[in-house]
Amino acid sequence: MIAFRHADPRFPFLWESPDQPGGRWHAPGAGPVHYLADTPDGAWAELLRHEEITDPADLAGIRRSLWAIELPELPTDRPELPQAVLHGPPATYPRCRREAALLRAEGRTGLTAPSAALLPAGATGWSVDGGLQPGPPLDGTVFVLFGLRPDLVGWCAVELGAPGADLLPHIRHF
Repeated sequence: MIAFRHADPRFPFLWESPDQPGGRWHAPGAGPVHYLADTPDGAWAELLRHEEITDPADLAGIRRSLWAIELPELPTDRPELPQAVLHGPPATYPRCRREAALLRAEGRTGLTAPSAALLPAGATGWSVDGGLQPGPPLDGTVFVLFGLRPDLVGWCAVELGAPGADLLPHIRHF
């Protein structure tokens, strides 16, 4: 499967040290942990939610790389948490971090979770049928991988880009 990740264009697409800022599924300094989305919209949505971008005018300041990364296998573990926690604001991160820490302690290599950033059916793509048409509605999924992953291969799909303003209404903002 191909998954997507945005990254600062000055750096590689994956973290290689534990000195990573904290996220939903890991505390500061507890990396490396890699967050990938099942769609490009999901990857962009995670950035927009994290940066609290709601105004289309703010998209002009974004310059990120978007990577397509081959995942030879998907993590099968799913967190056992309420939807309100899985989609919640930073105040819910400690519960998510505890869940991920338990999986890591059991030797698990990652987890699969619903996208916290995308609203239901927010990962809609496009098809061509008499011109560009909205694709079928999809819910977003995030794959969280623990530890160093030199086995993964990525392709830079966008070197310096930004998401479109049409994505903003599909984001679960803080």
